[in-house]
Amino acid sequence: MFKEILKIEQKEVLKGFKGRFFHTNSSTIAFWEIEEGAILPEHSHIHEQTTQLIEGTLEMTINGKTKILKPGMIVRILPNIKHSGKALTYCKLTDTFCPVREDLKFEY
Repeated sequence: MFKEILKIEQKEVLKGFKGRFFHTNSSTIAFWEIEEGAILPEHSHIHEQTTQLIEGTLEMTINGKTKILKPGMIVRILPNIKHSGKALTYCKLTDTFCPVREDLKFEY
């Protein structure tokens, strides 16, 4: 199946976090645009996750360790590990989740 990312309807999931979501049988890919200063509260989930920063500067804390991500960086978050983040600037990033994030399936 072919999709143009910018034609996938965008959904604000959390204040300042707008995403476009593409689901396969086994994974979810999230294309995020995040407003400067937006905060992702600490949480965990059953999904293995990767976060690849495309644009901007993002502070991420994973399992108590904080790192500043810059464009071209990628991080792996294991299932059930606590993590949080803060957009230090406007950011664009791509997250992948396995298995599928059922909570990010929306009816449009």
